[in-house]
Amino acid sequence: MADVLLLHHAQGQTPGFLAFADALRAAGHTVHTPDLYGGESFATLDEGMARARSIGFGALQEQGVAAADGLPDDLVYAGFSLGVMAVQRLAQTRPGARGAILLDSAIPLGEFAPDWPAGVPVQIHGGEADEFFMDEGDVDAARAVVAAAEDGELFTYAGCGHLFADASSTAYDPEAAALVQQRVLDFLDRV
Repeated sequence: MADVLLLHHAQGQTPGFLAFADALRAAGHTVHTPDLYGGESFATLDEGMARARSIGFGALQEQGVAAADGLPDDLVYAGFSLGVMAVQRLAQTRPGARGAILLDSAIPLGEFAPDWPAGVPVQIHGGEADEFFMDEGDVDAARAVVAAAEDGELFTYAGCGHLFADASSTAYDPEAAALVQQRVLDFLDRV
């Protein structure tokens, strides 16, 4: 079973985010879900992004990275959207990473390290109707990460918007979310 650090998106620890974490736990994995917002969550992405801007993206990234302190080195790092910043940084720079799962976002190679680390599998999920993922360079970054990884997978989901795997999101797509969850569980079983 895998030990997973799962970081939330800009809306915080929404019921859908927590349900995703619980599904991984129900499969036998240990899942750490630090709350970077101190108990706050937001009903809309706009409200969540306003909160993230008020804290600062750099500060949130540092909090996410610090959340790994005291946890085992052989973690699988997973994150939704905003959480991907710290997750990808940890996967690329913290020795011992067992794998990385990036949902709704990807950061260009070179931001944290010049290459994807050898021996660290990565799985990336994004919606084809997600303007952030498709139109702001994330899908291109995802393709580059997958191409650089020895074991990399990129899955895109037709008609799905941002945060489609979070059951409390307005973009939630039950069929695609179930497929994401199954693919993530398969990934965790093999890393």
